[in-house]
Amino acid sequence: MKLEIKNLHVAVDGKKVVKGVNLAVSEGEVHAIMGPNGAGKSSLSYAIMGHPKYKITKGKIIFDGHDITEFSPDKRAKLGLFLGFQHPLEISGVSVNNFLRTAYRSLKSDSMSILELREFVSKKMSQLKMDKSFAGRGLNEGFSGGEKKLAEILQLVVLQPKIAILDEPDSGTDVDTLKLIAQNIKSVNKKNNTGILLVTHHNRILKYLKPDFVHVLVDGKIAKTGGPELADKLESKGYGWVEA
Repeated sequence: MKLEIKNLHVAVDGKKVVKGVNLAVSEGEVHAIMGPNGAGKSSLSYAIMGHPKYKITKGKIIFDGHDITEFSPDKRAKLGLFLGFQHPLEISGVSVNNFLRTAYRSLKSDSMSILELREFVSKKMSQLKMDKSFAGRGLNEGFSGGEKKLAEILQLVVLQPKIAILDEPDSGTDVDTLKLIAQNIKSVNKKNNTGILLVTHHNRILKYLKPDFVHVLVDGKIAKTGGPELADKLESKGYGWVEA
């Protein structure tokens, strides 16, 4: 299973934000995308998932050998793509349990009963050290920044996608929450062979995950690719030395 981004160009409100990105993420791999603010990291994530605001003006997105460039977000999700949002939305009136049950049943073909699914979600919440009371609360409603990020990772470990795009899962988290998030991303990657495309500004989460590849996005283009050592260099020297 592979996600292939081929010469992708993306515009938002007529402004070019992604300018010819080529990238391939296979199941089991961990890729990190780093770069300065405004480089196009989040725009790339949204475009891959099919957000209608992000218009693909050129290039293709290939998933498992199928051209999904024109697919709706729900079709992409059913194929096994997942997006963890940088700023998760609050959804009043839809509990975490109900949201996960609906999402799971729309994406999976197994016949897990309501009780089995509830127990499965409860186990994953314990794994993330989330209080069980969160299951009955509105999705992200009144959650702190770190709790919203944990709720996103809860969706990841419950839905078990083939390729997961995670947009700054470490933002707004304390040291303990960061470690929990990193451990669970790593667990999904290793146990389910999920490919990970992780957007981050910081090296701290990558020290736990040890990515196979680190890509630096500058002005909508991948300017440099390397291994974990590239993230170390960016942490010490910043982005000024990387040319678009």
